[in-house]
Amino acid sequence: MKLRIHKGDTVEVISGRKADKGQRGEVIKVYPDKRRITVQGINIRKKHQGQIQTQGRTMSPGIIEFEGPIDISNVMLVCPSCGEATRVGITREEGVPRRVCKRCDALID
Repeated sequence: MKLRIHKGDTVEVISGRKADKGQRGEVIKVYPDKRRITVQGINIRKKHQGQIQTQGRTMSPGIIEFEGPIDISNVMLVCPSCGEATRVGITREEGVPRRVCKRCDALID
């Protein structure tokens, strides 16, 4: 299924963890088969990393932080023209599908 949120879009978290709710961030990666996305600065996870060697270099051990994926239903796209979290509609112009803001009817793409 085609998703209406793409890499590079700004999204706002509308549900989920209290620490993340209401925050905005840029989409880093999209997993369409799992219907999940990774958002910069949202859903921060910690991983205890041991010392490993890769290609002759040694990576130092410690606790690393990374963004975990969240479900796409927990975020809403932020319209670049009106700056509000909005639903996304699809219109076709000359056979090409375009994303449209449902609040201000502005083109997103």
